[in-house]
Amino acid sequence: MPKMGESITDATITKWLKKPGDNIAEDEAIAEVATDKVDSEIPSPAEGIIKELLFEEGDTVEVGKPIAVLTVKGEVGNDEPDDKAKQKDKQKESDRKETVEIQKTDDGKPDIQVLRAKDSSGRFYSPLVRNIAREEGITMNELEQLEGSGKDNRVTKEDILNYLKNRKDGVQTKTAPAKAIQTPKIVLDSGDEVIEMDRMRKLIAEHMIMSEDTSVHITLFAEADVTNLVNWRNKQKGVLQKREGEKLTFTPVFIEVIARALRDFPMVNISVDGTKIIKRKNINIGMAAALPNGNLIVPVIKNADHKSLLGLTKEVNDLANRSRTNQLKPDEIQGGTFTLTNFGTFGAISGTPIINQPQVAILGVGIIAKKPVVIETPDGDTIGIRSRMMLSLSCDHRVVDGALGSMFLKRVVDYLEGWDTGQVI
Repeated sequence: MPKMGESITDATITKWLKKPGDNIAEDEAIAEVATDKVDSEIPSPAEGIIKELLFEEGDTVEVGKPIAVLTVKGEVGNDEPDDKAKQKDKQKESDRKETVEIQKTDDGKPDIQVLRAKDSSGRFYSPLVRNIAREEGITMNELEQLEGSGKDNRVTKEDILNYLKNRKDGVQTKTAPAKAIQTPKIVLDSGDEVIEMDRMRKLIAEHMIMSEDTSVHITLFAEADVTNLVNWRNKQKGVLQKREGEKLTFTPVFIEVIARALRDFPMVNISVDGTKIIKRKNINIGMAAALPNGNLIVPVIKNADHKSLLGLTKEVNDLANRSRTNQLKPDEIQGGTFTLTNFGTFGAISGTPIINQPQVAILGVGIIAKKPVVIETPDGDTIGIRSRMMLSLSCDHRVVDGALGSMFLKRVVDYLEGWDTGQVI
């Protein structure tokens, strides 16, 4: 199981793409895996034949642990693993699945522990729930005592957080499941189709509910005259396509403008930890990308304020293309400090986006449309046709008040309207 990010310690094998006896090429995918952050594929490190799969679909495997045995073509005498060592590894795996050992540090606190993906009753625990349990020192025995509000009594993030609130001085207390939201009973009509949410859609739903529960959302609106920017892009896109083979969209422009505004207003580039405000050193801008299956993913442009417009363009195109083909690495969707979402791509005028936790603000941009507007001139007002765009900034009112949010949004508008049309990308 390869390393997939600093905060990711394990992943669940969702699908084997090869079976024992199959030939496999170097870098060909052997399995699909899922973490609490992203789905991805595991490539084979060499060409060979699959000898054995060490785990089943649905098993959760720690990073660094072997998941399959590969007989590499051309190897002599090494295609049969040592029986004793193999038996020992299987025994260790059996021990890991059947028991939990909690180490104690010098200060008496539980050390990092191994938590099973399934308990003795077969109930599954998601990577997110197990990560929270590890960080909070919750034992497997405690997890088994929790009543879950999810499907098949599954423990959700809300269940474990609710348990932590009621857990005092290490005393294990059985808590009731999170109160279910009362929704109208749905009566199916003939011909109605019932579709189960896929794993990613469930994660998105949980994350959005958590964000609304965490932050006090307010949304501010502004309109920008982007006529000069549109004209500049129309002139530059053909040149860039011919010279670099890259498409010039508005996204890298928006990201550059946001990065500049965040440097002007660093208190928008923050996170909240209880009563502490964490002022972020790096400006890492996530760009919400719609996937072909209707789901959403947010790849992150790291250190966006240090990159040229050409560099941003290439990175935006690369991340967008790999988003659509499920080729993103877990590290590439982590660490964002601010998010951009583009409603205008799909024709929406504006929207009220939900903050991507643990960030405190997200900027939405609507469709660019030509409108008749009043233009002030030295000779008086006149009516002209201009390209206009609505922007909406949702921010966490706990730490970003209307004044700060409005000044930040106004600065973004100023940078868009004052775009340097003489620059060559």
